[in-house]
Amino acid sequence: MSADVENMFSVREKPWHELGIVIKDAPTSEDALRLAGLDWNVVQEPIYTSHMEKVEGFQANVRDCDRKVLGVVSDRYKVVQNVEAFSFTDELLGSGVRYETAGSLAGGRKVWMLARLPREYIIAGERISPYLVFSNTHDGSGAVKVAVTPIRVVCNNTLNLALKTAQRSFCMIHTGNIADKIQEARDTLFMAESYMDQIGSEFEQLRKKKLSDHQVKDYIEILLPMEKNPTKTQKKNVLHLRDDLADRYYKAPDLQDVGNNAYRFINAVSDFATHGNPLRRTSNYRENLFSRTIDGNPLIDKAYEMVKNVA
Repeated sequence: MSADVENMFSVREKPWHELGIVIKDAPTSEDALRLAGLDWNVVQEPIYTSHMEKVEGFQANVRDCDRKVLGVVSDRYKVVQNVEAFSFTDELLGSGVRYETAGSLAGGRKVWMLARLPREYIIAGERISPYLVFSNTHDGSGAVKVAVTPIRVVCNNTLNLALKTAQRSFCMIHTGNIADKIQEARDTLFMAESYMDQIGSEFEQLRKKKLSDHQVKDYIEILLPMEKNPTKTQKKNVLHLRDDLADRYYKAPDLQDVGNNAYRFINAVSDFATHGNPLRRTSNYRENLFSRTIDGNPLIDKAYEMVKNVA
């Protein structure tokens, strides 16, 4: 497991980010907390200088199980405990929700969970399963984030698109207790339904937009540009990436019956962005890939902006 992953589980098989231990059945929130190694609390304690002078206006977020300092935050910062995060998702999706994966990164400073929404969609003739991703930080570096992530079931490709007509994520700042945000939980569920309805309509439109081989070639070159006056190695690397993306468009078995259209191109780009091997794989490559589950993938968004305007 990568150095940046502290604890993590996933159900049946490793998902698209290929992280974590595998278990047989999706657990309840109580079991998920334990399996993910998130069954601990954050306590807030005062900070003192080396001369025992209290630092006013700030406090330390400390993990109670091992006394590890996760971050220094202002005294207005309110902790959202891990158990509260799971309670939030239970409230949102119902008591029968099952968690597909959960865990912590960076020594517990960032935690997340991913739950499969109860409804499955048939979009453009394919099964699309929406997931709810909940992410939180304990070091003061970010807000609570909740996002909807559609997954194409046949190949585990993420199909996050930045739609102007429907929101796929929102944030909650660390003020007050998460139990006070029930209305926002309801809004999130509405957001998920709205986003999936809109993305379904968008995919149907993309299937109708035919692409010629010349257009596909042009789009790939725009997505993977060549440096001006590239070195021999740079040119080789870019051509290799372009060939990889083209193969995912033309040769992927799951796309053979889709037709040569914008929807097929988006799926090929998603496959490339989700499962492709980078030229340089950093130690936290998989963690960065997973983080885009919430924030979206800029390559997919760029491809979508290009092809949605095809006549």
